[in-house]
Amino acid sequence: MADTSFSLASPDLSVLNALLPVARRIFTETFSHLYERVAFAAFCERVYARGGAMSRDFSNPAVDWQAAIAKGEVVGYAKLTPLRAPAVRPAPNSLELQQIYVLASWHGTGVAQALMEWAIATARDREAEELYLTVFDHNERAKHFYTRHGFEEVGRCKFVLGERVDDDRIWRKQLA
Repeated sequence: MADTSFSLASPDLSVLNALLPVARRIFTETFSHLYERVAFAAFCERVYARGGAMSRDFSNPAVDWQAAIAKGEVVGYAKLTPLRAPAVRPAPNSLELQQIYVLASWHGTGVAQALMEWAIATARDREAEELYLTVFDHNERAKHFYTRHGFEEVGRCKFVLGERVDDDRIWRKQLA
């Protein structure tokens, strides 16, 4: 059996530099087959390149991060932000688990579970009454995982990449 031990850490700048290509890889492996190649590459560059949206969020003090690290390598991460999803009537102090991603080779090892526990505990520490996330409607694995952690679907939103418009779902967990 392969060694599946890992630790969680709040990433510093050196971890961010390792995190960016891993985040791009996870997103690409999960979703690239759904989109036109050029539009997908442009999106990834805007989000995952140094100086892109992910780097800017890393510099934002209102955003909390946690990285899962195994043998010195990033194998997953979670990002907790102020609420950005278009939720209907959210509590004023709601937060969003904007990203929780794990390399496919680490699925089923407890990494996602540990990252989710961190996100919920951090949201509670920040006195959030509600924790939101969005999920691609056809991502059944993710929806099953979120259901196990007490999230429920409460709305819809659109995710636009290139000319494709996807129907994403807004999920919420009551924390109070």
